[in-house]
Amino acid sequence: MFNELMTSAVSIFKLEKALVILGLLGFVIAGCAAVFMFFQGTVVLPEGNIQNVFSFAAALGIFLLSVAAILPFADFTPRMRKVVRRIFIAAASYSYVIETLQNFRGFNPRFSKVGGPLDTLAGALFGIVSLSFVIAGILLAVQFLKMKAPLSRRVLIIGIRYALVSVFIANLAGLIMMRLQGRFTGAGGNYIVLHGIGFHSLQTLLLPAWLLERSKLRQDRQRLLLHTGSIAWLIAILLIVVQTRLGRSMFEVSLFPILAGLCLLVWLFIASSALVSACKARYRS
Repeated sequence: MFNELMTSAVSIFKLEKALVILGLLGFVIAGCAAVFMFFQGTVVLPEGNIQNVFSFAAALGIFLLSVAAILPFADFTPRMRKVVRRIFIAAASYSYVIETLQNFRGFNPRFSKVGGPLDTLAGALFGIVSLSFVIAGILLAVQFLKMKAPLSRRVLIIGIRYALVSVFIANLAGLIMMRLQGRFTGAGGNYIVLHGIGFHSLQTLLLPAWLLERSKLRQDRQRLLLHTGSIAWLIAILLIVVQTRLGRSMFEVSLFPILAGLCLLVWLFIASSALVSACKARYRS
């Protein structure tokens, strides 16, 4: 199963080498940040935080690898595919540089309160660049949603559609953080939780789809399981939206976090079932 996954990933990633290289660069930057934190700590006065470099670079690296995996299935024209690819490359390149450079210089890369005019300008441009991710994500989502049957890999495309809807919600959370000039709201609300979980849908919803494709289950059964798990995931995200808008933490014991947790358990059950089914199919073949 692992060898098959690696072979499939390599064959897909060969089609988007630039995005893959940028994605791997994120892990390199995160690794360097981890080494720095081990010897020097996380804080660089007056505002820098190397832990933010680590988490941002790793998250962006995972996101770019995920985009590289789904972009070949989008059925774009060669010209449009190049446009979307270049948007991601340009936005990611600037994001890596400004997030890393500013934090190591000791400044908040987005909303610096002590930096000079150039730091303020760089932060404003960072906001504009973030909008580029939103635009490229919308282009991807629209393209996948308008694709019509027959689809060569229907189950996988369904998973991608759900994932991109979740990414859109994550992008909205990012825009709200830009407006707030921070991640916190109310007494305990934190939009970064919504932002992160939304973006990780590109892994959590695609992997079950990929596994179900490789199972021996009937196609209608595959689609039912995938829809159930994906809808449960999206409901969990919407519950996180409500809890965050109320200005309350998702980690408190109250109605919406409990319901969100139950929805995530449904998703986990579906993902586990997909893994078991794929393993059984592999064992019997």
